[in-house]
Amino acid sequence: MFVSLIAMLFAALFLPAQAFELPAASTQCLVGIADDWNSSSATLQLYQKSGGRWVAEGAPWQSRLGKSGLVWGKGLHAAPAHAPPKQEGDGRSPAGVFAIGGAWGYDPSIRKQPLLGYRQVTSRDLWIEDPASPQYNSHVILDHEPASAWEKKQQMKQSDPAHALKLFIAHNAPPKAVPNCGSSIFFHIWRGGGSRPTAGCTSMEEAKLRALVARIDPARHPLYILLPKAEYATCRAAWKLP
Repeated sequence: MFVSLIAMLFAALFLPAQAFELPAASTQCLVGIADDWNSSSATLQLYQKSGGRWVAEGAPWQSRLGKSGLVWGKGLHAAPAHAPPKQEGDGRSPAGVFAIGGAWGYDPSIRKQPLLGYRQVTSRDLWIEDPASPQYNSHVILDHEPASAWEKKQQMKQSDPAHALKLFIAHNAPPKAVPNCGSSIFFHIWRGGGSRPTAGCTSMEEAKLRALVARIDPARHPLYILLPKAEYATCRAAWKLP
């Protein structure tokens, strides 16, 4: 349902690596700063652009990242040449600059901006994590109940509190998804009150996630910027980061 919108957003905002800076059309961003590449935690801060300046909105809050830390992902940013890329199942959160896509969850409806797509997850909703599939890292709605072992393996979770609400992070997004470079990267609810890392997503307490989803406005071309502290300082001026 939302993959075509995500793909259009990704394509519209993509800039060549050699000339990267935040897209001028983007006036809303969430910044995540980790201590280093091996950190499984980050501090998040929402920003809105006003009068050509990035202005912080509200207080920062804590999140959990992949259990193995971070690695350069495939987004809108310029990754260093020969940097190790994210791989499927590596337990690392993708670092860089990413468009933010639609939301999925268990509730019939949620508080959100009118333009943000939302899908209540059913047994027929799949998110393809099989690198061999031409639909890798995309949302698929079956016209039948899952029957094969493959279809059942790709089903989006329906009874896991951590996945009761999730917001897509456009890492390795269609139509440029590269097999084995990582899939199913979301903001979702954290586990154990924040005591547990993720498999590569960014998690936070439910109230913070619901507030974030309510603020994300597709008309502002929102971005997620996730970097270790040192890399953020290095890229800040050239990339025009907050």
